[in-house]
Amino acid sequence: MKVLVSDKLADVGIKMFEEAGGIDVDVKVGLTPEELKEIIGDYEALVIRSATKVTEEILEAATRLRVVGRAGIGLDNVDIPAATKRGVVVMNTPEGNVVTTAEHAIAMMLALSRNIPQGTASLKAERWEKKNLQGKEIFNKTLGLLGYGRIGSIVADRARGLKMRVIVHDPYANKELVEQAGFELVSLEDLYRRADYITIHVPKMEETVNLINKEAIDRMKPGVMIINCARGGIVNEKDLADAVKSGKVGGAALDVFETEPPGSSPLFEFDNIICTPHLGASTAEAQTNVAVAVAEQIISYLQTGTIINAVNVPSVTGELLTKLRPYLTLAERMGCLQAQLAGGAIKTVTIEYLGDFQGLDTTSVTTAALKGLLAPFLKDEVNFVNAPMIAKERGIKVIESRNVEAEDFTNLITIHATASERSNTVSGTIFGKREPRIVRINTFRLEVIPEGHLLLIHNVDKPGAIGSIGTVLGRYNVNIARMNVGQEKDGGRNVILLDTDTPTPPEAMKELRSLPLIKSVTPLEL
Repeated sequence: MKVLVSDKLADVGIKMFEEAGGIDVDVKVGLTPEELKEIIGDYEALVIRSATKVTEEILEAATRLRVVGRAGIGLDNVDIPAATKRGVVVMNTPEGNVVTTAEHAIAMMLALSRNIPQGTASLKAERWEKKNLQGKEIFNKTLGLLGYGRIGSIVADRARGLKMRVIVHDPYANKELVEQAGFELVSLEDLYRRADYITIHVPKMEETVNLINKEAIDRMKPGVMIINCARGGIVNEKDLADAVKSGKVGGAALDVFETEPPGSSPLFEFDNIICTPHLGASTAEAQTNVAVAVAEQIISYLQTGTIINAVNVPSVTGELLTKLRPYLTLAERMGCLQAQLAGGAIKTVTIEYLGDFQGLDTTSVTTAALKGLLAPFLKDEVNFVNAPMIAKERGIKVIESRNVEAEDFTNLITIHATASERSNTVSGTIFGKREPRIVRINTFRLEVIPEGHLLLIHNVDKPGAIGSIGTVLGRYNVNIARMNVGQEKDGGRNVILLDTDTPTPPEAMKELRSLPLIKSVTPLEL
């Protein structure tokens, strides 16, 4: 069996492959996409970091490929649906660099506060600018954390050791657990108003792109310091540059950029913006950790079929996976739907299995549901191994129940999720042998293929409602692929679930919500 390492990997990982029985390893760093496509058909495994792009085109050429392993967390550079379609397992190493990334955020905050990079440059230029480089203490200052996942929680702990006041905004965090840890969970508006420093610890996704923009900065404290060691694009770089120039933002520390490498940037014109070239995970310890982890995982899979830290496949035998796959897909997408419907921190999840599941162990199906539930706000941090543990850490109570009797379907999975302000129920089943369908959302009975760009619309049951929706979407060139309509028992309100070819732009969403017969519009991505 052959393993290709296409990005730089610590020597300890390479040595593990070399010493593994029955495995040959080739290290070929810096391949162009064309070069990778030409040779990838010879390999059963591919080890990457962030440079290699595993596209659908590459996967089509990878006729022998069984597994892709990422030495790190982020998988933005892997086409996971295309890999899943071809039966390629995609693994990451989510635990290897959380501490080092958190430490880098703290280091950047301290360096920014005390003008350390500027002082170093000044001295090396044979200048003594002590008076011009006066800094500020972080003692007793308020640190606002955007995101309280694994990295964010470590930053909070370290900042407390530095005697900072720590406030947290995370709509999916459990309030009781945050407070038990000694921190305060606040609204986004409150964080912007109170924080002297803001550090970012959220994944990059549709709702976090340009999260820190002009509008957000205008709501912040004058002189606020902003630190981003998460993902480029979460901070709007032009708006940040304008805010630093005006003095609204007192300084910024960036480890990530919208485009990497960024080339020339207006950000580099300011002495009070300090930057590093995506060094958050770049410590010897972290690189050793992820190299060892990815080597162990791939060797174990190639030699014994054991799956560890896969984001698209649970740790089960191939035979059982064939039987479970439709249910795994269904449960993961139902969980993802529940997360988007909840709009906040989920406290309790009840998963009911009704009917004939042919004696299958549904433990992996429950894990898939939890992975789907957590993925919208944790993204690549959650996988089929750690989903139950992360749910427990976030204070989510998980309840399972089984009943061999099902009324309308041979088998039915129902997920009840209770959040701070509302509860939702979603039910799904398998049509035929492998076609997942969502058949119930709360009181509405529908038949929905759980994939793509969806709009969940509640409207008054009167003539003209559906026509007005179509008119608005047509004006914005949004094509409706499928439409499902359900009705409340009293007949006063409908629910419409639209499947569109493209995402609905914000302007269209605003116009839809203003229509007189429309009660609510919720965009969903599955």
